[in-house]
Amino acid sequence: MAKDGKIQPLEVLAGVLASARAAGRSVVHSHGVFELLHVGAIRHLEQAKTLGDILVITIAADDDAAGGQPRPLFNREMRAEALAALSCVDYVAVGKWPRAADAIQGVRPDIYVRWDDETGPSAEPAEIRATEDAMVRALGGRVVSLPRTGLKSAGLTHRYLPAFPSEAGGFLGSFCARYSAEQVSERLQRTSSLRVLLLGEAIIDEYQYCETLGKSGKEPVLAVRYVSAEKFAGGILATANQAAAFSDHVGLLTLLGSQESHEQFIREKLDPKIDATFLFVPGAQTILKRRLVETYPFQKLFEIYFMEPGVPETVSKALYARLAAVLPRYDAVVVTDYGHGMLTPEIIELLCSQDRFLAVNTQTNAANQGFNTVSKYRRADYICLSERELRLEARNRSKDLRLLMAETAEKLSCQRMLITRGREGCLCYHPGQGFVAVPSFTNRVVDRIGAGDALLAVSALCAAQDAPMELIGFVGNAVGAQAVEIVGNRSVIGRDALASQIHALLNYTSWNSTR
Repeated sequence: MAKDGKIQPLEVLAGVLASARAAGRSVVHSHGVFELLHVGAIRHLEQAKTLGDILVITIAADDDAAGGQPRPLFNREMRAEALAALSCVDYVAVGKWPRAADAIQGVRPDIYVRWDDETGPSAEPAEIRATEDAMVRALGGRVVSLPRTGLKSAGLTHRYLPAFPSEAGGFLGSFCARYSAEQVSERLQRTSSLRVLLLGEAIIDEYQYCETLGKSGKEPVLAVRYVSAEKFAGGILATANQAAAFSDHVGLLTLLGSQESHEQFIREKLDPKIDATFLFVPGAQTILKRRLVETYPFQKLFEIYFMEPGVPETVSKALYARLAAVLPRYDAVVVTDYGHGMLTPEIIELLCSQDRFLAVNTQTNAANQGFNTVSKYRRADYICLSERELRLEARNRSKDLRLLMAETAEKLSCQRMLITRGREGCLCYHPGQGFVAVPSFTNRVVDRIGAGDALLAVSALCAAQDAPMELIGFVGNAVGAQAVEIVGNRSVIGRDALASQIHALLNYTSWNSTR
């Protein structure tokens, strides 16, 4: 069979396999990333072929392939071509499957083969494997685990092209001595029942992709050629979507403009489980931030803000009344304050006067020019800021960061604080637990927009469950490591993807020690 004929869409392949089964031929199926076709992978596939008549390989898509690991070095078409070149492989299918279960449903294998490896960095959590195994059995097939033959793609790529900064190894070795992946997952599972309200500005992030042409011939202006455009539900909308991936009870309260509200787009992009309340600002448009982005390399060139300077008093009073009415429904409130006028001193005082858990993030951006500092809030249970935002609050560029954190926490009666530091990870603080520095878990950054909001959403839910600060920092950085590989707010970090990431991180030292 020609190599090209082996690579088929799953919907086409399903019919081919049905005919083969009708003729009495058995189908063997294996799913994975297949990053590098080294001798260990080839031996595994050759063993799988001996179990039946037809060997089918399905490849996870580029965005989903790593299950919490960085994107593969080679795209799915290249990986499919390499697999199709092997004589033992009969068919290869590629698709956008978050998990093997979706591919299993299409292939309907008589035998589903997995690698017999429960501890490697790419191993999935037990609950995911159990779901896949149950699906195979429900379709009339059986699962066979083949012994590991030696080398692993994950081990080779992590060893020679490391996914994590070198500083991560020491922290993970210490952390995994105190926490297992199951313990961390159990903490995250508790967030499902938490009733959380998200409050802050709704923002539409628009990327206009272009190609740079060069300097204009008549003026010192950069000229670009428009290619395409993409819009994302950003600001508190993105934070709410991320929270909804981990909590089953999410409320959202925000403002939209009465003109160019983007309401339909926003409702389409919001997770259906979110109980969203929109108040409308007369004569205004919903905040939109347009960025010109050069397609290659992915580089932002310019920003344009579409927004009104402030919010009318009538709207602020209506927002105050609505907030006072809904607050009793929730256990926790997560505030993302972009400093664009929505959160007035009266609204902030209402939040601070309540006894429910309050998580606060005050962001510095071009529009608020550093005036939007966290001391606007006289108290908070959890504060999540960047180092620059904390230093603006303290008006100090050089003082020891730990001293600044301790002083700010005391001033705002805050028990939990997480300060993000870019490539250096984050620094966490609790008066009783002290400081813990958590390194970054990725070397690859595609886009930082939205990463801080994702980190805030998940870490705040953990903080509301009174998790230890080192665990909050670990989970936050695990979320951030995935979020910086996503363009804008195209997608959220799902529970399964984070579970796989955690599993991989906590097995980092075990595979690293055997190299």
